[in-house]
Amino acid sequence: MPNLESHIAWRYLFSKKGHNAINIVSGISAAAVAVVTAAMICVLSVMNGFGTVVEHMFSEFDPVLLVVPAEGATLRTDTAPIVSLYAREDIEAISMQLEQTALIRYKDHQTPARVMGVDSLFSQTAHIDSIIFDGFYSVWDGAFDRVTMGRGLAAQIGMNAHFTGALHLYAPKRTGRFNSLRPDLSLNHEHAFIAGTFAVNQVEYDDQVLLVSLPLAQRLFEYDEHTASALRIQPKSTLKIEDLKLKISNILGPGYKVLNRYEQQASFFNILRIEKLLTILLLVFILLIASFNIIGSLSMLIIDKREDIRILSHLGADEATIRRVFLLEGWFISSLGAMIGLITGVLLCLGQQHFGWLKLGSGAEYVISAYPVQVQVLDIVLVAAIVLALGFAAALYPSRKIQLS
Repeated sequence: MPNLESHIAWRYLFSKKGHNAINIVSGISAAAVAVVTAAMICVLSVMNGFGTVVEHMFSEFDPVLLVVPAEGATLRTDTAPIVSLYAREDIEAISMQLEQTALIRYKDHQTPARVMGVDSLFSQTAHIDSIIFDGFYSVWDGAFDRVTMGRGLAAQIGMNAHFTGALHLYAPKRTGRFNSLRPDLSLNHEHAFIAGTFAVNQVEYDDQVLLVSLPLAQRLFEYDEHTASALRIQPKSTLKIEDLKLKISNILGPGYKVLNRYEQQASFFNILRIEKLLTILLLVFILLIASFNIIGSLSMLIIDKREDIRILSHLGADEATIRRVFLLEGWFISSLGAMIGLITGVLLCLGQQHFGWLKLGSGAEYVISAYPVQVQVLDIVLVAAIVLALGFAAALYPSRKIQLS
């Protein structure tokens, strides 16, 4: 009997109806579902593309794994658990990082900045050379302290990579009493010369971060050589990051947190997930409205096929069987629209990915020239499930209204 029901429903889908308007409404219903389905695939793929682009930007600066203290602002690097990390064969490099806020001044310009002291292994945990905007990367040239800063921060302070004047850094002393008569004596002072500027194309880096040598940061903030705010870890292989993260967490214990790149930028990726969820909900609402066409076309078909319903009843078909016929008919309409929409959406995304039809613009202010897209199988499955579920729900209402008596 189930094969008979699907066979009759399939015949109804393509056979000529008594009224041409039913064919038109059914076609419009399938087309509406197809358009919304394709739109869902395209929108989600573009959001995936932008997420991948921004993730790549962060990965140029952020380490693969970052060890930070669970409480407080600093950690000791001479403790036994941390020392044991340096002997691990699956870790290529461990770089110390000391970061705090300080005031920087160049001539008449001054602004607060995130001063990040890094050691000589920093370049092994970040692709710093690939994001240099002007000049070159250096925090120590063998004779003088150097700084490499975000290009937005350089603009705020009125510097560029070719200036020869000294940049002054000020931070409150952690020890001793505040001198109210000479407040300047309550500040630690260091100076360095600019080497270059970098561009991650993210405000929290380009407009705030100033890279200096680790010894300079330790002098400025009054910490010894075994104090850091974080450890940047570069594994020898990036294939099993989560396994390595778990091993390091077990070695260090609850006093430390080991963060992967997603967790280092948790707020950004949480916002991205929320935006994607809201987008899905909005498109589902539009799809729900489009599904009302299925209710209309199926209701008209039931009226048109009253004689067929009576014949099926006389042949022994019960009410539940006839209802399933029209339920499958409505579901076939939404399935046809879903299939066309999925194929169209994927083809459009692949075309945009390879040919870049829709342009963002050109010039230095644009990171990419065309809208990025990334089709994910999970999105296709999710969209198909949503469309088919709503199509089934839309077909359920009119089919349940069928009564033989």
